[in-house]
Amino acid sequence: MGHTMADTSWKIIGASGFVGSSILARLTTEGLTVDAIEAPRLVTRETDPQQLISDARKLEGIINSLADSFAGCDVVINASGLAAPDQEDLAPLLGANALLPAVIAIAAQRTGVRRLIHMSSAAVLGPVPVLTDTPETNPFSAYSFSKALGEEVLLGLRSFIEEKAAQGTAPGSAASQFPAAPSHAPAQVARHHALEICILRATSVQGQGRRTTQAFAKIASSPLASVAGDGQHRTPVSSNYALAEFTAMVGAFDGELPPIVLQPWECATTESVLIDAGRRRPMRFPEKFCRALLSAGYKASHYVGDRLTGPVRRLEVMWFGQDVDDSWARTNGLIPTARVSEVLRTAHSSLGKKSDRRFAD
Repeated sequence: MGHTMADTSWKIIGASGFVGSSILARLTTEGLTVDAIEAPRLVTRETDPQQLISDARKLEGIINSLADSFAGCDVVINASGLAAPDQEDLAPLLGANALLPAVIAIAAQRTGVRRLIHMSSAAVLGPVPVLTDTPETNPFSAYSFSKALGEEVLLGLRSFIEEKAAQGTAPGSAASQFPAAPSHAPAQVARHHALEICILRATSVQGQGRRTTQAFAKIASSPLASVAGDGQHRTPVSSNYALAEFTAMVGAFDGELPPIVLQPWECATTESVLIDAGRRRPMRFPEKFCRALLSAGYKASHYVGDRLTGPVRRLEVMWFGQDVDDSWARTNGLIPTARVSEVLRTAHSSLGKKSDRRFAD
């Protein structure tokens, strides 16, 4: 990128949220120039990626407002998505997770921003054995559908921007039909300037104050805590600290970023996370028994309009975990400090339950 991290200007959209606040704290700790930008609230029922991009381009007032905030900025981090895994109402999800990312990317390109890191979720991949950085998605809920659509929109914009920049008609440049932003004080955008858009797929991120983390600690502390087989399956359960550190690493990476990167594995297993969050040993069930029970659960869910799919899927992940293909991060030495054990132990302590005597440490 040709900049040192210290002289890079960063902006975070959605810095008050769980992920955004963790990233803001990390960047601030590293002594970086970082500003928080409030995320505009958008709603839409549009599900066609091209139409979403077209609709985003018409939101000139919001593009101008964001562009004002982006002036002179190098890296924009979009952590503003709506994280509501059980929400059924699509309009706010699509607005926050698909339409807004398009508006942000358009504003960033037309203001000359160099890099956009979009915080997505590995949930877009669905119930696959291994989480990867493939553009192919398999959403299974309203939330994962909205996040997958957001990715598709950004990949489309990335291709379009790169194609136009290669032709010397980069959006926002004098040679383009798309004007520079903000309209009242247009930025100078070079003809070959291409915003580098990188989608960062977070895995199963846990942290203090997160409801899913408290719920996980409750289950881990109860007799329901169980694993399939010996409990040594890899799990994508991770910490907000490691995600924030990895995001900072990706933002500062001195090289070309791939379109999609995956948050690295924090060396946790299905058994280790339950022990950390519950301070008790989980029950071990035979793998065949677990598979049969899950199969029955998915069939039952199918008969009631997929209403049980979420809970059955959570059970599947507790028992079998999911592997994480973090080869890009490992190849480039971008491995954050693993802090998932600490986060889960803190979650257990906050429940105020007595620990099992064997786990008094």
